[in-house]
Amino acid sequence: MKKRLCLLLGLLLCVLIAACGLAEAALAEDAGNGMVTLVNDSQSLIPVYVDEAAEGAAETLDSAIERFSIGDTVIGLVKDSGVYALFKGNWKNGVMLLISFLLLYLAIVKQFEPLLLMPIAFGMLLTNLPLAGIFDEPVYEILSNPTYHGKNGIPIYNGDLLIGYQYIKQNGGLLYYLYQGVKLGIFPPLIFMGVGAMTDFAPLIANPISLLLGAAAQLGIFLAFIVALILGFTPAEAGAIGIIGGADGPTAIYVTTKLAPGLLGPIAIAAYSYMALVPVIQPPIMRALTKKADRQIVMGQLRQVSKTEKIIFPIVVTVLVSLMLPSAAPLIGMLMLGNLFKESMVADRLSKTAQNELMNIVTIFLGVTVGATAKAETFLQPQTIKIIILGVFAFGGGTAGGVLLGNLLCRLTGGKINPLIGSAGVSAVPMAARVSQKVGQEENPANFLLMHAMGPNVAGVIGSAVAAGVFISMFS
Repeated sequence: MKKRLCLLLGLLLCVLIAACGLAEAALAEDAGNGMVTLVNDSQSLIPVYVDEAAEGAAETLDSAIERFSIGDTVIGLVKDSGVYALFKGNWKNGVMLLISFLLLYLAIVKQFEPLLLMPIAFGMLLTNLPLAGIFDEPVYEILSNPTYHGKNGIPIYNGDLLIGYQYIKQNGGLLYYLYQGVKLGIFPPLIFMGVGAMTDFAPLIANPISLLLGAAAQLGIFLAFIVALILGFTPAEAGAIGIIGGADGPTAIYVTTKLAPGLLGPIAIAAYSYMALVPVIQPPIMRALTKKADRQIVMGQLRQVSKTEKIIFPIVVTVLVSLMLPSAAPLIGMLMLGNLFKESMVADRLSKTAQNELMNIVTIFLGVTVGATAKAETFLQPQTIKIIILGVFAFGGGTAGGVLLGNLLCRLTGGKINPLIGSAGVSAVPMAARVSQKVGQEENPANFLLMHAMGPNVAGVIGSAVAAGVFISMFS
């Protein structure tokens, strides 16, 4: 029985070796025939000719047995392993794996934005595993044959001249196809729809002056944009980097895919990392720019907002913003559609789906695929360090802008506005509003600023989307 089993395993191994030999021979012949990856420029397409009869030639079992060597097989398995690839020269991938472990630690142990940081970190881990190919693009080839191995090729023309027929030589990795939802600008607006379905705009409607605070908190975006230009980034890249200051991950991703796709990994990781660090970054700035007496101000109760106002608000905002800035329509439109689901109270199932199932699914796909863009060769660059530093600058500038305008409004209203709520103008909902509440209560335990801070907070979401629209319209 053991001899039969060994013989069967030996035959199976021989068949596998023969198959590998066939694949290797086919690849060598393909290379000799001049196969090329499909490019956009039709002038560079090279027609090639394939002998299909030769393609079907197979090595005999006897010759495979004669060539078989256990030592060569073991050596081949070792050389084909990811561990060997790491030590052979892909040390940068090892560094990226360590960075992904750190981000996973922050997400799981420290609970820094775990719903987003965890899939981003795991996407980074997957894409940097040597030879896994999980984020590889598909490889195309141009052949002269209209039919190849039973498949019809797509005709490729240069003007009226038929160049050849396009075939998929190798399919892309799993995350490559999921990433199309990011690349085509689908996932971020869907996230915005979920955010809208979970957002209450009543504090903003009750206190319209909050719009000014939300606008002022976008100061960091434009300051970081200017500094990025000084540091040598292109205007499009500077715009994508500046959006980090809006503290809005989906908006940062959306703008970056439009303006600077090559910087998506560093920008996304910086944006979500700083969102998680809101409770650390903001309080020192808030205290430095306000007086103790102003931080103790107790604001009056907000007026009751009617159902009609809540329903009209998302419709009016969508129309006004989209007419003034059409490039912001996808983000603003989906945000307000989600809010309309919630406030109309006639589409409860749609509202719950947007808030829960759809939001969770898109968050997973968005996080993993964005993390997968952080490949070693693009992430471990000097510009990544610049982006991380500019992200802090943008975030701090946004916080400062909101607080400074809060100080001004405090003076203009005779002390009726606590300037701390200005810091919530960055659109990290609702974390930034909670920080305003926390800092205010530290100065005055009887102070309850949360609902007042939610006004600038949700205004910041609108403000960051508008800023995104401005950059896209200017540089895309």
